Amino acid sequence: MARKSFVPGAALVVAAALAAGLAGCSGGSTSDGGAADAKSGDAATATQSAEPGRYQTLPEACGLPSRSTLRAMLPGDGQHLSSADAQKLYAGQADITYDTDRRVGCHWTRETTEGTRHLSLDIQRVVSYDASVSDDDKAQGIYDGKELAAQIPSGGADSGAPTPSPSAKGKGTAPDGGAHAAGKPGGKATAADKGGKATPGAPSSATSPGSDPGGSTAPRVLDGLGDAAFLDDKLATADSGVHRDVTVVFRTSNVIVTLTYDQWSTDKTMLPDSQELQDKARSLAGELVDSLSE
Repeated sequence: MARKSFVPGAALVVAAALAAGLAGCSGGSTSDGGAADAKSGDAATATQSAEPGRYQTLPEACGLPSRSTLRAMLPGDGQHLSSADAQKLYAGQADITYDTDRRVGCHWTRETTEGTRHLSLDIQRVVSYDASVSDDDKAQGIYDGKELAAQIPSGGADSGAPTPSPSAKGKGTAPDGGAHAAGKPGGKATAADKGGKATPGAPSSATSPGSDPGGSTAPRVLDGLGDAAFLDDKLATADSGVHRDVTVVFRTSNVIVTLTYDQWSTDKTMLPDSQELQDKARSLAGELVDSLSE
C-alpha cells in the first residue's frame, strides 16, 4: 500500500487550531472562576451579622436597688414598720413577663397618712433580628422613640448628677430666693403656688414650690448616664389628690431601663417636691447603671 505524503503546512494548521481551542478553554475557566469568587465573597459579606449587644441576659429587677435606696425613696412619715412588713415592702413585687431574658420589672408602693409613693422599674433587653443592624443601634432607635414621645427638648442637657435640694442651699429658702413652703419638700403651697391649677403634662417648674426657675427641674436630656438618658417630670391633679410623676429612661448598650417614681398627696395644697423626687430617681438610675455594668 502506498503511503500518503506528509504535508508540513497542514500539521501547522492543526497545531494552531488546537492551541487556539486550549486558549479559549483556559480563558473561559478564568472568567468563570472569577465570577465564582465574587459570588463567594458576596455570600460571606451577607452572612456577617452586625455586632451583638453587651447583654445576653437580664438580672432580677427586684434585687437591683439597695435597701438603703429603697428606704430613702419610700419614707414612712414617722410610721414604724415591723420586720415582716419591712421585708415585704422592700422585696418589691416582680412584674409578670414571659421571657425574663428579654424583659423584667418590679414595683414598690408605700402608703402613709400623708400620701403614697410608688417606684417601678422596667428593664428591656433589645435584640436585632436584622443582620445589618446591631443590637445597640436597634436599642438606640427604641430609646429615641421614647424620648420623642415624651417631647424632651433637644437642648439644655445636664450632667445627670443629682443636685443639692433647695433645703440644702439655705434654711427653708428656695432657689429663687423665696421662702420654701413649710421649710421642707412637699410643704404647704403659697398663694402664688395655688394661683395656677396643675394640669397633666405641665412642666413641673411652673407649679412646683422650690423649683429652679432656670429650668433645672424641667424635662431634659441627661448627660453621663449610660449611653443616652432623659428625665421627664409631670404634675397632675385628680379627684383623689395631686401627684407628681418623675421618669428617667436610659440606655446602656442593648438594654433600656425605664424608672418611674411618683408621689401622691390627698391634700391638693401639698404639692410633691420636684427636686427631691428627681434627685432620688437620678441617684437610683446611677446605681442601676453601675449594677448593670458589673
